[in-house]
Amino acid sequence: MTSSAADLSRQLAENAEAVCRHYLSNGRKQGHYWLVGDVQNTTGRSMFVRLSGPATGTRAAGKWTDAATGQHGDLLDVIRETCGLVDFKDVAVEARRFLSLPLPDPDRQHSPRSQTPAATGSQEAARRLFAMGAPIRETPVETYLRGRGIGAIDQTPGLRFHPACYYRPEGGGPVARLPAMLAAITDLEGRQTGTHRTWLRPDGSAKADVDTPRRAMGALLGNGVRFGAPGDVLVAGEGIETALSVRSALPDMPALAALSSGHLAAIQFPAGLRRLYVLRDRDPAGAAARDRLEARAAEAGIEALTLTPRLADFNDDLRRYGLVALQSRLRLQLHAEDAARFVPV
Repeated sequence: MTSSAADLSRQLAENAEAVCRHYLSNGRKQGHYWLVGDVQNTTGRSMFVRLSGPATGTRAAGKWTDAATGQHGDLLDVIRETCGLVDFKDVAVEARRFLSLPLPDPDRQHSPRSQTPAATGSQEAARRLFAMGAPIRETPVETYLRGRGIGAIDQTPGLRFHPACYYRPEGGGPVARLPAMLAAITDLEGRQTGTHRTWLRPDGSAKADVDTPRRAMGALLGNGVRFGAPGDVLVAGEGIETALSVRSALPDMPALAALSSGHLAAIQFPAGLRRLYVLRDRDPAGAAARDRLEARAAEAGIEALTLTPRLADFNDDLRRYGLVALQSRLRLQLHAEDAARFVPV
């Protein structure tokens, strides 16, 4: 935490009850704690904020824990979540406004609380959601991916973990808050245009037991979830797990997950791309998407080759036969130049 952030956090903690009454207005005081449903100010009692305590440490005033999700943080996190902010500079402005402190930049006199909320499903809402995520190391996302045989977890900056992402059943019903894997959807210039969510069981053993555990928000057409820097060779498939399975076997080859067969057929080609490998899923929709994508690639002067799994998809292959067998199968299907370049020795 920077010195500026630490100082603001300390001053907020000195006024913890006032902060809670303002930003967590749906809660109430009980003894030395403020009880509320969650850090988004939902009615309930699972989250508790310490109103008094030492200046530092886990039991310090201003520290909070959500017993239902395991989330924890300080009062700067409360301001960020309840105000829907992303950048720390905006959180700091709001904290200073609350504490009646002077703004460090006199030109920044507006309050982020007056910002128009991002429209549901919009690109801005997608970016804000992704910004709320945390690194996936030692989270249910890492457990989920490793359970599917996928390694190289540290090479996935486009993935984040959200401990309590809202899930709204299609057709209505009670809203749930479930752990989720967040994936950044980006365009050719690297601008984030959307966020894909995969809701998980709390222990990360599998996808959540809901009707539609995967959904995307924002602008998807032509874009995708990217792994690795763009180059002259690219592998593209539908699912995140499929793309990451091949990336586990070929860690230096850039990969893209288009998130559906329809979007796979419409991906935009990066400048300088000369060879495209299309990951085939063994279903009619996957075959049709491959044919449309390969036709588009040919029109653009890009060589397109199909990579075919033994089973339904490459993640099934990875889990059934293992990494070495997957590398051997891919070596046989790659152009000889790319096999020598990308298959680990």
